[in-house]
Amino acid sequence: MSFYDVINLDNIPKHIGIIMDGNGRWAKSKNLPRSFGHKAGSDRVIDIVEASYELGVKSLSLYAFSTENWKRPRDEISKLMELIKYYIRTQLAKINKNNVRINVFGDIEPLPESVKKEILMAVEKTKNNDKMNLNICLNYGGQDEILRACKNISKDVFDGKITTEDINKEIFDSYLYSKGQDSLDLLIRPSGELRVSNFMLWQLAYAEFYFSNILWPDFTKEELYKAIYSYQNRDRRYGGL
Repeated sequence: MSFYDVINLDNIPKHIGIIMDGNGRWAKSKNLPRSFGHKAGSDRVIDIVEASYELGVKSLSLYAFSTENWKRPRDEISKLMELIKYYIRTQLAKINKNNVRINVFGDIEPLPESVKKEILMAVEKTKNNDKMNLNICLNYGGQDEILRACKNISKDVFDGKITTEDINKEIFDSYLYSKGQDSLDLLIRPSGELRVSNFMLWQLAYAEFYFSNILWPDFTKEELYKAIYSYQNRDRRYGGL
């Protein structure tokens, strides 16, 4: 029996975030270069995006490259950037046909020009789609996102566009990359690590966490269904009784 058969299709998380972790360890376990793990991980993205779309998930946020990942070897970063371009080139037509909107969360300015060009083209081409948000988090950090919001709010207060009295949760939300989207309902982290690694810190305030020992390249649709089933069997009280 599949977990798909027991999940409630009327109670699907509106916004799922995934920290795609374990590519390097997956490759090492098979005596392969780390780049093979990243390629396997990008193939897994295709399956999980497809499954999320079929379930009716409204927003799927994927942690693809953090602000801290620049510390990795230059060759590994280069291969990751090429994978991003490859993913866009091979999947964009299907994504656009299925009415999925691509958003990029993070500062893409430091990325190679060829990668930025592909990203901006994908964002522009899908900007009017409204079936599902596919949020790719690139050169992203949750703390950086909050600081960016604070700076932009301060500037708008200084320019007289808003007042300090106007600032509330809704206003703050509108200065985040995820403006207009629901906060995270479910945060998934494969690979056995038990931390959030600076991912969507504001948006996960009331998210349910799901940790798995399975490495990302082995995280199948069935594992996604299992995570959603776990989510559906929790009591979300949002601080109430």
